[in-house]
Amino acid sequence: MPETTGASYASAGVDIEAGDRAVELMKEWVKKTQRPEVAGLGGLGGFAGLFDASALKRFERPLLASATDGVGTKVDIARQMGVYDTIGHDLVAMVMDDIVVCGAEPLFMTDYICVGKVHPERVASIVKGIAEGCVLAGCSLVGGETAEHPGLLGPDDFDVAGAGTGVVEHDRLLGADRIRTGDAVIAMASSGLHSNGYSLVRHVVFDRAGMRLDQQVEELGRTLGEELLEPTRIYSLDCLALTRTTEVHAFSHITGGGLAANLARVVPDGLHATVDRSTWAPGAIFDLVGTAGRVERLELEKTLNMGVGMMAVVPAESVDAALATLADRGLDAWVAGEITERGDKNSGAELVGDYAK
Repeated sequence: MPETTGASYASAGVDIEAGDRAVELMKEWVKKTQRPEVAGLGGLGGFAGLFDASALKRFERPLLASATDGVGTKVDIARQMGVYDTIGHDLVAMVMDDIVVCGAEPLFMTDYICVGKVHPERVASIVKGIAEGCVLAGCSLVGGETAEHPGLLGPDDFDVAGAGTGVVEHDRLLGADRIRTGDAVIAMASSGLHSNGYSLVRHVVFDRAGMRLDQQVEELGRTLGEELLEPTRIYSLDCLALTRTTEVHAFSHITGGGLAANLARVVPDGLHATVDRSTWAPGAIFDLVGTAGRVERLELEKTLNMGVGMMAVVPAESVDAALATLADRGLDAWVAGEITERGDKNSGAELVGDYAK
């Protein structure tokens, strides 16, 4: 029977009042991220986030660095567990740790949260996590968008994405052109799976192994869900600390594609990065995924971080200072490899040996 009342946005499934409520709830968290360059400029709720660019006058030739990313299917773990205040850490890490790779200081970030139905407290919890991540990365959360998509997403479904901007002095730009033969490759420990490879992980633990999120897993020392939802480590301030205390030639953020492929992105033609697996033992979650899914080592290594979330390439004489800086910051790090001549114009990176037990 035809509808006899007039249509409205609410009857189509979009609740504007709930969106307004979500904005009010998130304001206190966004305020905690304010750097001096954004304090007093507009505020949450405006059409655009503002940043005082006069702060860049301290640079001789400032280069702006930008990146955008999401969290992938890890959001489904958060949805199933009903835990929404950690996924934002993952988002900030994926965006800002890409930016810091070139030596850039994170400045500000915006987010995009798409939901099937706005639950104000849930949206505010997601933003809380993003704001906490921004504090850990040293940047401001200057704005964002919450979109309600009824009919396309279920009432409990959501996704997140973000974009960020940083700045680096031109003559301090890091990358492949700085790397030299004899440089050391320093590995920085990951906090777990981070935010890559979850399509494989979910397929293995749920479809193949029939595991449950609330299942206690002895080798993990906690439930499967707690392990899978462990937030991605944010390395931005650790990397910047390295650039201040010693010479750094390049960083590599270990995300999709795995360790070798991401490290190869910063190795110049004619040189080669060799990483020795025996210098570390991947966490139990990597062995669980490999064993439960009978996943070959090469497939694991090109999908997951295998216990290394960031790598730094430094001159051999900078190793001691670099490791001391990271240790002072409470970050487990070690020399995992070196840069050698390849003998041709191609470049690359490879893993050799077997992992420590």
